[in-house]
Amino acid sequence: MNTVIDWLLEGDVSIQYLTKKYLLKVEPDELQGLRKRIALEGWGRKFLDARNKTGHWGVDFYLPKWISSHYTLLDLRYLEIEPVEPIMESIALILQESKSPDGSINESKTVPSGDLCVNGMFLNYASFFGVSETNLQTVVDYILANQMPDGGFNCEITRKNPIHSSMHTTISVLEGIWEYMKAGNQHRLDELIQAKKDGEAFLLKHRLYKSSRSGEIIDKKWAMLSFPSRWRYDILRALIYFVDAGLLYDPRMEDALVVLLTKQRKDGTWPVQAKHPGQVHFDMEQTGTSSRFNTLRALRVLSTYDTNTSMLHVNPLN
Repeated sequence: MNTVIDWLLEGDVSIQYLTKKYLLKVEPDELQGLRKRIALEGWGRKFLDARNKTGHWGVDFYLPKWISSHYTLLDLRYLEIEPVEPIMESIALILQESKSPDGSINESKTVPSGDLCVNGMFLNYASFFGVSETNLQTVVDYILANQMPDGGFNCEITRKNPIHSSMHTTISVLEGIWEYMKAGNQHRLDELIQAKKDGEAFLLKHRLYKSSRSGEIIDKKWAMLSFPSRWRYDILRALIYFVDAGLLYDPRMEDALVVLLTKQRKDGTWPVQAKHPGQVHFDMEQTGTSSRFNTLRALRVLSTYDTNTSMLHVNPLN
């Protein structure tokens, strides 16, 4: 077996599960026992143990970063832990305490509407963990009401008057829309399908990290690999979204795919290159070291799109 796969299978139980699910294509019924272990040991257990008696992680829904309920639930979603009772209780608490009159999930007590990034991320993990469609309808309504004319989304829209969408907000909302759709929810589905297409077109118009006018790199940090991404955008986050959402190869992905390939180390792994400052419950991986999460995600991306581009002609799984 590939030595990189062996290395992944030596990682946290969540990495073992994700590797078998996505790279080795093990049947779901054979993975049930492995998935159940995520809540019982390793990173999953550590996150669950950090929950307070109040029902929140950190102080409350959004504070402090990155140990609040919001970002902890997002971390747990990416481990693909089962929707165990503490998770569902905390999401119910958020729905009870943090919904604004306009239906948005509001991370602040000083503004009337919630941040679009936060609502996209909430829709992502709430849908993944199986929250009922009834409880998510107002979040969907809020997202659809705030799409920009260029097809993307910008969290500043409720506070300022932006003229251009944000890559950060757009990827967060797209992930939420896709997870909501994948769960089989039907509320405003046709509109969501169109919003999803328009948001994807916005990212592709920018070749995932470049100005659509000049072709220059918008932000060099977007070409750095991080995990967890938090609310921040980067090319690997965008590419793994396209893989998850089943998008076919598009030539406008190629620049980002080439960048991703150049970041592969001689041992076949990919590093953590950036860490977003803030409090953490614990470090899953160390910046500068080989990252099982980024390696797993990069292999998924390249095994999906490598045969479609001129440079990516070697399947990294072979």
